Amino acid sequence: MTKTHDVLIAGGGLNGPALALALAQAGLSVAVVDPRPADARATDSFDGRAYALAVSSQRLLKALGLWDGLAADSQPIRQVKASQGRPGDGAAPFFLHFDSAETEEGPVGHMLEDRFLYKALLGAMTGRVTHLPGVAVTGQQVDQAGVTVTLSDGGTMRARMLVGADGRGSGVAKRAGITRRGWDYGQTALVAAIDHDLPHDGIAQQYFMATGPLAILPLPGNRSSVVWSETQANAQAILQLDDDDFLKVLRPRFGDFLGDIALAGGRFSYPLSLSLADRYAVARVALVGDAAHGVHPIAGQGLNLGLRDVAALAQVLVEASRRGEDIGSELVLQRYQSWRRFDATALALGMDGVNRLFATDNPVVSAVRGLGMGMVTALPALRRGFMRQAAGLSVDPMPRLLTGRPL
Repeated sequence: MTKTHDVLIAGGGLNGPALALALAQAGLSVAVVDPRPADARATDSFDGRAYALAVSSQRLLKALGLWDGLAADSQPIRQVKASQGRPGDGAAPFFLHFDSAETEEGPVGHMLEDRFLYKALLGAMTGRVTHLPGVAVTGQQVDQAGVTVTLSDGGTMRARMLVGADGRGSGVAKRAGITRRGWDYGQTALVAAIDHDLPHDGIAQQYFMATGPLAILPLPGNRSSVVWSETQANAQAILQLDDDDFLKVLRPRFGDFLGDIALAGGRFSYPLSLSLADRYAVARVALVGDAAHGVHPIAGQGLNLGLRDVAALAQVLVEASRRGEDIGSELVLQRYQSWRRFDATALALGMDGVNRLFATDNPVVSAVRGLGMGMVTALPALRRGFMRQAAGLSVDPMPRLLTGRPL
């Protein structure tokens, strides 16, 4: 007989395992189906991929019992500086400045490499979550009592509900009849890690250029992660360059404030687009992370938005289970959608607006946006409000996991 789980999660990136651990911690039976091999990212070698974790995301990891083991490998973000820039000229003086010394929350956030976070999630699932690596969900059939899932290896699984944590092209969403809307930005993100001569002092830099933003994010030691958005044509040409020529193109954009720079790992790229699901939940099915909302990386909020979904969905399901409700019912899952959809959509469209605002060299627009950003820096109350939003502390109501408390 096929074993029935409470929740089956399609997708083993970061959001899927985090949700699985939160649910298992509260006593639910959970399975994670992950198309990639278990060791695909759980390596000891540095490859340059990293995330800017908001304060609320760090607290969620603490609630899951993971943060104490991750803290030593993280880099606190103590300040954020934003400035306008032009390719070849580096950055102008910053017009927006956030300093963690102004708040009682500690660092603005933490940078953490993918390899450390993924390995911690993978290790924590052992013995607590049914994990099926190297297998994909290829079909799903919903009925009144649950959902039957077909797997790529020919097997089937049964659960009371199914969660799609399977990215922007979510097969779970498509099979559930959930449509999407959005648009292509005509940009590609170039991601790399850079060694530099001088210390970064925990300062994250964001340069806004007409061809796309360039983020320089501090990693432990004299090393930073670069997320460089360029037009598709420019990015395609840059991708064809060898490492030395890549650095020649990057240096004038990066500037010399950190001294000489060199590549510290591999180079990655991905196309940029906005992709929003029209619904986050239907009967027996819910979406989290990029399956619900794929956003521009301009503020580094992609993973943080996904972990907000995780915290909200976990709380909805656990509370419903404790009340004896059917956790896969549309009535229960609509509570999750009501909690998350407005917040995620507002942030996604806000980042879209910022990207469009800065994607022009028009001097009038440039002057107006510089004035507006300067006002944010000059007004302490407004600046602290922006900092709380970036830290993920303005969600209302705040899920328990985002406060550091387990369910």
